[in-house]
Amino acid sequence: MINFIIWIIAGALVGWVASLIMRTNKRQGLIGDIIVGIVGAFVGGFFLSPLFNVSTINQGDFSLPALLVSLGGAVLLLAISKLFRNVSGLLVVVLVVLIIYTYYSCWTIESTSGFCTAIRGIPFLK
Repeated sequence: MINFIIWIIAGALVGWVASLIMRTNKRQGLIGDIIVGIVGAFVGGFFLSPLFNVSTINQGDFSLPALLVSLGGAVLLLAISKLFRNVSGLLVVVLVVLIIYTYYSCWTIESTSGFCTAIRGIPFLK
C-alpha cells in the first residue's frame, strides 16, 4: 500500500516538472500531473529504458535515474500531445509512424515485394 502512495506522489512530481518544462502547467491540475507522470513513465520505460538500461517508477524503482527516465518519458508524452493539437502536427506524426513502419517491415522481414525492393534501393537508406 505504501508503494502505491509513493508511486502516486512520484507520478505527480514527475508530471508537474514535465508540465513546467513543456509549459502546460496552466492547463492541467493535480490529477493531470499524476496521469502525465504515470503514463510518461510507461512511455519512458518503452523508449528510454532500453537506451539507458534504467528502470522507471512504474517498476518500483524510485532512484534518481528512474525518476529522470520517467521525466523524459513524461516530457516526450507532452511533446507528442502538443503535436496532436493541430492538423499539421497530426500529419507529421502519421508520416513519421508510416516511415518507421515501412522501414521495419521491409528490413526486418526481408520481404521480396516490389515495394520493399524499391525502398531498399533508395540511396540514403542504405
